[in-house]
Amino acid sequence: MNLPWPEIDTVLLDMDGTLLDLHFDNHFWLEHLPQRYAEHHGISRALADAELHPLFTQHAGQLNWYCTDFWSRELNLSIRDLKREVADLIALRPDADTFLAAIRQAGKQVVMITNAHRDSLSLKLERIELAPYFDRLISSHDYGFPKEDAQFWSALQQDLAFDPARSLFIDDNVPILRSARQFGVQHLLAVHEPDSRKGAKDTEEFAAVRDYRALLNGL
Repeated sequence: MNLPWPEIDTVLLDMDGTLLDLHFDNHFWLEHLPQRYAEHHGISRALADAELHPLFTQHAGQLNWYCTDFWSRELNLSIRDLKREVADLIALRPDADTFLAAIRQAGKQVVMITNAHRDSLSLKLERIELAPYFDRLISSHDYGFPKEDAQFWSALQQDLAFDPARSLFIDDNVPILRSARQFGVQHLLAVHEPDSRKGAKDTEEFAAVRDYRALLNGL
């Protein structure tokens, strides 16, 4: 995969499923949280799943879906504390740090843009030392809009003054990539296998990262 690096000034990177293995998040939302919810409310795991899944579907793709404060209130549980119980599952994707170091050394503007709440971002940065690679670490909660929303991209451009036509954006979420494309971000890549336990993902019309080292050709 040969990227036109001379035409790229800014590299925008998602966190979960892109730089970090999505297994932690999938395990937390689909296994750990439902189990703790069942225990807390004195109900069966099956009933917990039946109560939680419609809520998850209702808020998917909205800012609330990514907000630990919202879910703590909604479920009467401390999402922050529950995430710490399984924090040992937080892991870097293979060679993501090699890629970050190389683009940083090449003088690119490197910015993390994540839908993760600041609580979740802080927890992950405690476990994986990502911050030194970035010029900025931006949560969509800073702007009040998720990355799926066009208003996020307008706020990002106002904040960073980046040129979408000279930017690369990598994310494991196809609807988010489409939102970025609609805004005018020129270079877009999905992620072939966001969760190391679930195999390849259909990235539809987007080319996908399999090996971060391969992206460095021509840098």
